[in-house]
Amino acid sequence: MKISQISVFLENKKGRLYEVCRLFGENGINIRALTIAENDEFGILRMVVNDPEKAIKVLKDNGIVAKQTEIIAVEVEDKPGGLAGILKELEDSNVNVEYMYGFVEKHTDKALMVFRFDNIDEAIKVLTKNNIKIVAKNDVIKL
Repeated sequence: MKISQISVFLENKKGRLYEVCRLFGENGINIRALTIAENDEFGILRMVVNDPEKAIKVLKDNGIVAKQTEIIAVEVEDKPGGLAGILKELEDSNVNVEYMYGFVEKHTDKALMVFRFDNIDEAIKVLTKNNIKIVAKNDVIKL
């Protein structure tokens, strides 16, 4: 159920994002989802990739600071209120969402949201109890 996410810390300057994408391309690493949070000095690039261990090695071998964290991907009804329903179950169970980002699933009418929680195991219990589909790691990698 848990998926590895790569977080890359980049100086906010021209060419840094390209460098990561170029390295991944040269090494056969495919990005499945990503988001960037930034300020004036640096950015955090968060990604789900097809081979997180290889991605970390490639980045570190090239002097790029990166770390691996656990997230989960949840299937969300692609309609108004779909996400709110999931967030309500988490809120009612006192599970905190640290951040999230979305991406589109290619073969269904559902959207996928990637979540980082302060207590991932408790979040999995709440979501499972409420019949909210957590997408398997292999299914995300194959998208």
